[in-house]
Amino acid sequence: MNSFGEIFKLTSFGESHGVAIGGVIDGMPAGLEVNQQAIQHELNRRRPGQSEIVTARKESDTVKILSGIFEGKTTGTPIGFVIENNDQHSNDYENMRSLFRPSHADYTYSMKYGARDHRGGGRSSARETAARIVAGALAKQALAKYGIEVFAYTSQIGDIKLEKPYTSFTSTDVDKNVVRCPDDDTAAKMIDLISKVKASGDTVGGIITGVVRGCHVGLGDPVFGKLHARLASAMMSINAAKGFDYGMGFDGVNLLGSEVSDIFVKNSDGEVHTSTNNSGGIQGGISNGEDIYFRVAFKPVATLLRDVETIDTQGNNVILHAKGRHDPCVLPRAVPIVEAMAAMVIFDALLLNRVSRI
Repeated sequence: MNSFGEIFKLTSFGESHGVAIGGVIDGMPAGLEVNQQAIQHELNRRRPGQSEIVTARKESDTVKILSGIFEGKTTGTPIGFVIENNDQHSNDYENMRSLFRPSHADYTYSMKYGARDHRGGGRSSARETAARIVAGALAKQALAKYGIEVFAYTSQIGDIKLEKPYTSFTSTDVDKNVVRCPDDDTAAKMIDLISKVKASGDTVGGIITGVVRGCHVGLGDPVFGKLHARLASAMMSINAAKGFDYGMGFDGVNLLGSEVSDIFVKNSDGEVHTSTNNSGGIQGGISNGEDIYFRVAFKPVATLLRDVETIDTQGNNVILHAKGRHDPCVLPRAVPIVEAMAAMVIFDALLLNRVSRI
């Protein structure tokens, strides 16, 4: 399960402290003019060491394209790429070689495979998500040709919540601050909270809101390929993701059907729309042409820079004091990952839709 997608497919490889991470993208149609600077820009948004509220690991995350792009355009053949790891401090993890970190993948990997890479979690590390950024950046560029835009932003950190709806913001508002919350006042409170939590050796979680604008009607396939199911699968594959909802989501359980019904209307141009968008742009698992919006909940980072109780591989009780460089909150760096996964899902669905009717 190292591959994602049906037609537009990413297969990723590599570990956190290995030589490199990378991937192979298959199914990209030929002829797309590729902006490699835009790909690198997306990687820079995810890379570590970008601000005081993320991990201090320093990686340039420079991508090297190996195949599939010639003279600035896709050729229709597999796109291979690598991103070298340059700032591994593997010794920081030596005290974790023979114990299981709480809420990490150490125990489950050991039980499943009989072996694990203790250096930063190996394959279970969020370092793997850099490969998704490359595929997502290419998907974004392809979607732009169809007038489709994908963006995401931090909408909650801890108990600090952005109250304004997604319709209040555009993609240009997202990167105005290091926490990637499009409202400066709320962002300042979020940054202050993360800084305080970091100083105490603790971590904090939150919510990222994702938005797809300009999505065509008809994307998604019943019954097991519903668009929201594909999005949920994509989001829940991201490290530290703990929940997904779309449209009115869980908020709708407190309302009546008469309060959330999306009435169909026809505008002056003869186009069909809904007067409200509680459905989140998806009905019957198929996009209806309205904005798609969703939320992804992320847990507090499992690694705490304080003493925690656990057991070693022999079952003995031990105290772990983690070393190294860790995020006190994943959300600022997870925003471009959410965007990348959403873009991959939408582009894959668009390609799949080409065979749904004559």
